[in-house]
Amino acid sequence: MVKDLVLSPRMRWEPSKTALIIMDMWKEHWCVGATARVAELAPHMNEATYALRKMGLLVIHHPSRGMDHYEGTPMRQRVQKVPPIEGCIPYVDIRQSDESREGKFPIDDSDGGCDCAPQCVRAEREAYRSYHQVESITLEEDDAVADGIEAYFLMRERGITNMFIMGVHANMCILNRPVGIRQMVDLGMRVCLIRDLTDTMYNHRMWPYVSHFHGTNIVIDHIERHWCPTVTSADFIGGEPFHFAQEDV
Repeated sequence: MVKDLVLSPRMRWEPSKTALIIMDMWKEHWCVGATARVAELAPHMNEATYALRKMGLLVIHHPSRGMDHYEGTPMRQRVQKVPPIEGCIPYVDIRQSDESREGKFPIDDSDGGCDCAPQCVRAEREAYRSYHQVESITLEEDDAVADGIEAYFLMRERGITNMFIMGVHANMCILNRPVGIRQMVDLGMRVCLIRDLTDTMYNHRMWPYVSHFHGTNIVIDHIERHWCPTVTSADFIGGEPFHFAQEDV
């Protein structure tokens, strides 16, 4: 186990006070393209998860709404036994952007962000969704499985003050879930996004009319400017940061 995670000359995080949140890496998404990108991303995410777990971080899997799949497992029970923090914060399912704080959001995702052609119809595909986490990300017995604000209660109980977050989608769940960047920063957590292990729901036919992957980079730049620093998986496992195959097409 390493003594400290040195992220920059000014950032040194003690592993025992640090968690990794894996956000909404569902096996099935309402958007076919998003499902395919999750499948491509997941093995690389699993490699980074293994490295951070070996360093001593608590790994918290957060497949929102997928808790039935994990009922009765040690990973789920570990979270369920933690009492809520009375009066701490309200349960906020989706936290929206605040233009007075961060200005106009840099992409238009008002259509849901499906980049497929033809676009997926969400209402037609919801019945086929599988909310449990994609199997190529391994769950270990010392990990935790949480939904909503539960992950924050667990981190508080363990004296964890730092968290990495990765998963999908940077412009939606990564920012807006109860343990997403916006709310955790406001609650005093020190947060860092693993920027190569994320994706956006962005349709290139919408403003600012750039490629899907350029849209992701624009969102990440916005997060760095207004909310938290970022790192890449290469900072933990060496080699090159992850890139989707279609980024070079």
